[in-house]
Amino acid sequence: MTVTFDPKVYKQTTRAQWEDAAEAWHRWGPTIEDWLGDATAAMLDAAGIGAGDRVLDVAAGAGGQTVAAARLAGPSGHVLATDISPAILGYAARLAAEAGVSTVDTLEADGEDLSGLDEGSFDAAISRVGLIYFPDQQAALGGIHRALRPGGRFSAVVYSTPDRNGFFSIPVGIIRRRAELPPPAPGQPGPFSLGGPGVAEQAFTTAGFHDITVDVVPSPVRLPTAADCVRFERESFGALHQMLSSLDEAGRAAAWQEITDQLTQFEAPTGFAGPCEMLVVTGTR
Repeated sequence: MTVTFDPKVYKQTTRAQWEDAAEAWHRWGPTIEDWLGDATAAMLDAAGIGAGDRVLDVAAGAGGQTVAAARLAGPSGHVLATDISPAILGYAARLAAEAGVSTVDTLEADGEDLSGLDEGSFDAAISRVGLIYFPDQQAALGGIHRALRPGGRFSAVVYSTPDRNGFFSIPVGIIRRRAELPPPAPGQPGPFSLGGPGVAEQAFTTAGFHDITVDVVPSPVRLPTAADCVRFERESFGALHQMLSSLDEAGRAAAWQEITDQLTQFEAPTGFAGPCEMLVVTGTR
């Protein structure tokens, strides 16, 4: 049976999954910031955020990188955090308030449709593991390009290739096999959709960006045990829940057990270190 990809249904499902996972993504915030800290720092540096800048954060999630960007922009700057999920934006706003940062606003918005933003109104733009999940990445990139002033930079964190990201590609492979899902076709959204050699550079070039750079950032997921990593993924990775949706409860339980068994290969006396490699892709309008 051939399954036709429907981007409208996909986005509706994605929004629902992140509405459900928002609390968990917020709760796992310290783990996420430890895992993505180096890549986030590289992204913010590449975007060139400085005092007084207006920053657009696309697919902002629970706002860890939003707050970091706001601190760089300082009290005279401003960060607009957008996301398709209002629930997760609520946690971003809460995180900013708890951090004493008053220069963050949130906007529920589809990252593929940023037409409501004034052209050239931002000095910099960022997106942390969000762009990869857009069905129409060119629409998203085009909207970000339009929202930037000339000379403004956009920097995104994306996964590299599956072989460099065992902590995630192993669960994806197991679920795909058990749920009898076809491999994603070229151009379809997914965690590794921009990871192949030259893929991200071409996407940015097509959208009109220039001076494109790609930096590789090792980003191992460090937790006490493989079971902790599975709990992290099980509670907060919306993409995996979306893939599991066709399985019944017993099928989902069996999939998670196999994932746990496979991820134990990354345990050592010092704890669990799940292989992960991020790319920081940056372009200038």
